Amino acid sequence: MRLIVLFDLPVETKKQRKDYTDFRKFLIENGFLMMQYSVYVRITRNWDDLNKFIKRVENNLPPEGEVRCLPVTDKQFASMKLLKGKKKEIDNSADDLIEL
Repeated sequence: MRLIVLFDLPVETKKQRKDYTDFRKFLIENGFLMMQYSVYVRITRNWDDLNKFIKRVENNLPPEGEVRCLPVTDKQFASMKLLKGKKKEIDNSADDLIEL
């Protein structure tokens, strides 16, 4: 089993940034790995273990924002497709320069 934690937390004030940082540190200290920004995943042994970590997340929720916990089987996780776009290269050649 895998537990995926997705979160959207405000970071407008100093307090909100601290809450965000504390929540990220909590996840990392509890064995979660970052999949991408604001998406963390942890392997669990079974449903009981998964529910234990959901409770830990619930007990460490930041005061603002949204957090989602998504249980996924190993088979479902293995079927995930990683889709990547191409990076756009910036052409800095002199032909494109406009002098004013």
